[in-house]
Amino acid sequence: MIRFELESLVEASTEQVFDLSLSVDLHLRSMAGAREVVLRGRTTGLFEDGEQVTWRAWHFGIPWRMTSAISQLDRPTRFIDQQVSGPFRSFHHEHLFEVHGRRTLMRDIVSFTAPYGPLGRLAEKLFLERYMRQLITRRNRVIIAQLA
Repeated sequence: MIRFELESLVEASTEQVFDLSLSVDLHLRSMAGAREVVLRGRTTGLFEDGEQVTWRAWHFGIPWRMTSAISQLDRPTRFIDQQVSGPFRSFHHEHLFEVHGRRTLMRDIVSFTAPYGPLGRLAEKLFLERYMRQLITRRNRVIIAQLA
């Protein structure tokens, strides 16, 4: 299993950062390079607790489908999205938001396991961890730019 954390200090309230993090529209903008689209579920607005969405995106030149769910939501401090079905053996993304004066500390805790046993573990180490860090970092930059 791969686990990593990313932190960003954002010049905005926790409510603003939280809502942008739950925005389907912002997610799609941040993943435009992967040609991500919604196949099933909410196509605009903010995800709500318990909602599921099926995405299709191109990664490594291959189209992937992943259904994820918002499994916990505690506005405006925390939510979790996790894979229900898709390319990973498991995928869990915890989003945390803390007040820091007039700013918000946005923390992402991501853990995932690739399929295919030893080959998957090799892929995790060789390229998947770096690739996933870059995806989450790109998404966070879009959130920060939206608030600037």
